[in-house]
Amino acid sequence: MPDAPAPGPGGAAAGAAAPLLELDRRHVWHPYGPMPGREDPLVVESASGVRLRLAEPAAGRRELVDGMASWWSAVHGYNHPVLNTAARDQLDRMSHVMFGGLTHEPAVRLARLLAEVTPEGLEHVFLADSGSVAVEVALKMCLQYWRSLGRPEKRRLLTWRGGYHGDTWHAMSVCDPEGGMHQLWSGALPRQIFAEAPPPGFDAEPDPAYERGLRELIARHAHEVAAVIVEPVVQGAGGMRFHAPGLLRVLREACDEHGVLLIFDEIATGFGRTGALFAAGHAGITPDVMCLGKALTGGYLTLAATLCTPRVAEGISRGEVPVLAHGPTFMGNPLAAAVAEASVRLLLEGDWAGEVKRIEAGLREGLAPAAELPGVREVRVLGAIGVIQLDHPADMAAATRAAVSAGVWLRPFRDLIYTMPPYVTADEDVALICAAARAAASAG
Repeated sequence: MPDAPAPGPGGAAAGAAAPLLELDRRHVWHPYGPMPGREDPLVVESASGVRLRLAEPAAGRRELVDGMASWWSAVHGYNHPVLNTAARDQLDRMSHVMFGGLTHEPAVRLARLLAEVTPEGLEHVFLADSGSVAVEVALKMCLQYWRSLGRPEKRRLLTWRGGYHGDTWHAMSVCDPEGGMHQLWSGALPRQIFAEAPPPGFDAEPDPAYERGLRELIARHAHEVAAVIVEPVVQGAGGMRFHAPGLLRVLREACDEHGVLLIFDEIATGFGRTGALFAAGHAGITPDVMCLGKALTGGYLTLAATLCTPRVAEGISRGEVPVLAHGPTFMGNPLAAAVAEASVRLLLEGDWAGEVKRIEAGLREGLAPAAELPGVREVRVLGAIGVIQLDHPADMAAATRAAVSAGVWLRPFRDLIYTMPPYVTADEDVALICAAARAAASAG
């Protein structure tokens, strides 16, 4: 999830945090930041519910409401007793065992559960380490499928602009080639095929010209395209843009008509974030391959999954290399799998849809006034996602300081002040997040 470095609000920490920050500057390379770091991050000593407790106060705040759910993963909040118990119980049995030639109950139970709750037809589950790796596996599945069917020329990928699918190599090739952060690698990455970005708006009216162009592009390149890959309904780290579910049906129809596989990257949208359990549900369709991650373990451990239909699995199995040539060392990690199953069941057994709808209402009410602020281009909300888009790049340092001063942790990027809070966030904390986002927009 890309962003730019922002200084730790309140300046250098004193007291107990100072030695830790000195070691951090010397040794720790933070995401999307320089080495050595130019500014101090905030030091978190513990977390519970929706609150992060800092080792030293920042802007007079010792606790911050987390409006980011740890990059959208901690949907149940922190230090949840159900997930803690799942982790402890599994730790007493075994924390890890290789998955090659061996199997275990946590992975089997998780795979069965994912096959049950995802769109009908996704029956086979490949467990990976992270979202980016899940995308790599999905792309490899599709490339190997066509090679196994005697169509090795079908090795390109098609997507639309504005997307983001991760930071590993092939995943970068299907991110936005100009507006994204991966343009540094243009000329080295595989060259893929890009449609124009989808028309904005979840409730947007159909655009016949755009849909026709999308169908024509798929038809024109079907002889060389293995798969279409998109983030359904919400383009996340590429710009927090929403599009109409009907476009997913257009993709499904065009892919079926022209012999192209369809991948949905639901790493950010899966497990209720958009108001549907999976964003594919807004369109009522099943992709050939689906990627899951982030909220899968409730933010406890790194784990992702790539699911596919029997058609894809059987196609690969008919090839000269009848196996999927991928095998992470920590694939199917029992500890992560046990927590993931507990997290998914906790979601399903609760009123996740009601909680997301409640948060959506709070975000709509609390962020609406931001539309009148100078420098704000648009305010948009879908499910438990709230976005303030500026008409200029945000001043990351100033925006972060303003949010922290208001008692909230937000992480703006590019021209966006946004929030994707845990589903357990109470109404008063949703209101606090909205106030902090407005303050960040004013400062940024």
